[in-house]
Amino acid sequence: MFIDEAKIHVAGGDGGNGCVAFRRERFVPRGGPSGGDGGRGGNVYLQSSEHVNTLLKFRYKREFVAGRGRHGEGSNRHGQDGEDLMVELPVGTIVYNDAAAEKLWDFDAHGQRFLAARGGRGGRGNAHFATSTRQAPRKAEPGRPGEAHDLRLELKLLAEVGLVGFPNVGKSTLLSRLSAARPKIADYPFTTLEPHLGVVALDLDRSFVMADIPGLIAGAHLGRGLGVRFLKHVERTRLLLHLIDVADSPGGDPAEDYRVLMNELESFSPIMSTKPMLLVASKIDAASDARRLAALRQLADREGKPLYEVSGVTGAGLEELKRAAWAMLGSAKCEV
Repeated sequence: MFIDEAKIHVAGGDGGNGCVAFRRERFVPRGGPSGGDGGRGGNVYLQSSEHVNTLLKFRYKREFVAGRGRHGEGSNRHGQDGEDLMVELPVGTIVYNDAAAEKLWDFDAHGQRFLAARGGRGGRGNAHFATSTRQAPRKAEPGRPGEAHDLRLELKLLAEVGLVGFPNVGKSTLLSRLSAARPKIADYPFTTLEPHLGVVALDLDRSFVMADIPGLIAGAHLGRGLGVRFLKHVERTRLLLHLIDVADSPGGDPAEDYRVLMNELESFSPIMSTKPMLLVASKIDAASDARRLAALRQLADREGKPLYEVSGVTGAGLEELKRAAWAMLGSAKCEV
């Protein structure tokens, strides 16, 4: 888990100005005041949505201003109210007043709504200012400005997608290519000593959280290697990407690697075997021996699991893998 933060500025729309106008009708030479009121400025609402996963889009757009109210017109015509603005946030987001560090709202369920900035009141037209002694007032009110606030958004992120595989199969490299995360990367086992999380974005509105789970070894469910605590991270994810190294390294058999790691997952918790999984052939840029990749393709066919062939070095296959993970996450959410 890690904390994602974003700062945004929200402002309600200004109210429209009141109008100074007088009746101009035939046979009414001294018509009274007829200036209409200005429209109300729009409000800014924050709303939680289960279709939004991260705060990524607020890195690129930080200011949210609702519509301004239209000015009043003659014949006592009221100005149109400004359009409200709805800003969607992930469920789990906490909203703070940035200046006072005051907690304003905690979105803990889908569809909750919070009024973040109220629009300004529209100004009154001159029809409101007529008196018995002042029957032709040339006075009207300007619209009031909308509220403006600087807010801080905080979201505790849990990984939806877990990268699993033996040490040094390319998980950290893959995470760094798919997201902005920068895990330690080197060519020896156990480079990753703590889970690293990164936000993987298809576009501003579609993103998910991916975790690089430290390399597992045979006997991990008994505490060997980096132990049981990292298997617990795997248990919380909704989708697994099982990376298998197909590079021309000495020793190692893709089918055996798959069997051993699946045994570790199932030995730790039977529910692991029911998790959606994509098989990933990693380091295809260094795979000159076609037999290793062919063996993995046969394994994927036997197991009925999709296989994606990628290279964290050249970027080959990464876009297809990213979109497949997003699609499978959507399917997994529908099944829950």
